[in-house]
Amino acid sequence: MRIRPVAALAGALLGLSALVLPASGAQAAAHEHPPVVVGHRGAAAYAPENTLASVDAAHRLGITWVENDVQRTKDGQLVVLHDTSLARTTNVKKVFPDRSPWNVGDFTLREIEKLDAGSWYDAKFKGERVPTLEDYLDEVEHNGQRLLMELKNPELYPGIERQALRELRHDGWLNGAHVKSRLIVQSFNADAIKKVHRLEPAIKTGFLGNPSVTDLPKYAAYCDQINPPHTAVTRAYVDAVHALRGPHHRRLELYTWTVDDAKAAVGSAGLGVDGVISNKPDVVREALADGDD
Repeated sequence: MRIRPVAALAGALLGLSALVLPASGAQAAAHEHPPVVVGHRGAAAYAPENTLASVDAAHRLGITWVENDVQRTKDGQLVVLHDTSLARTTNVKKVFPDRSPWNVGDFTLREIEKLDAGSWYDAKFKGERVPTLEDYLDEVEHNGQRLLMELKNPELYPGIERQALRELRHDGWLNGAHVKSRLIVQSFNADAIKKVHRLEPAIKTGFLGNPSVTDLPKYAAYCDQINPPHTAVTRAYVDAVHALRGPHHRRLELYTWTVDDAKAAVGSAGLGVDGVISNKPDVVREALADGDD
């Protein structure tokens, strides 16, 4: 059912270069294409994050890739929400005042469906709901978009990796076309990404964070991407990532987050990143387009 409401880095890099691509080749490859622009939690600067309205806002802006966060309810249903608690982005404190700290995992899907996930952002989004993963996937598919799906806090939800993959399969997202070019699964939890890779080796995966250069080869065994915050990205780090090949024998990629202004976007692109995740993806896209002139 679809819900539709209104340092040392350079030396380490030399040590890695014998493993895969020479650094110069990696640098050249990094600049063959402009970075992919990914809408953070949809288009979170323009609509309430992680809602269908946010997916649609990204679509209206012409943004192909969107990112989301997946968690699990008390009764085992997968929903799209960033925070462990419902308090910031819904009216849960008003509807269930005695249920502090209002964690997602303490509420059933039926209870969560009673919450308003839009008014906190702007009154015009009143009635927007916390979407199930199924509804979110349907909306992304309907819009012809692509998904960077984050397993949020998987340590709180044992087995969520297998469950999320089951939902993806049920909704047609594990067929050849989707796995090849429309889906990436990422997490801050390395064990979760290892498990996803073991269960479905064809899926493209990403680790959220900035492991040390000496540790990067370990991540390359099961990650196609290393995705650090933009404040941690340097040219040397990008080159170290690009010097490795991931589990699908392709050059490791780096998507950085969260970049919301033109100067930072151009700076990140200049370092050779492969993707930029942004609450204002239109601003980033325009800045990068201007940078090509």
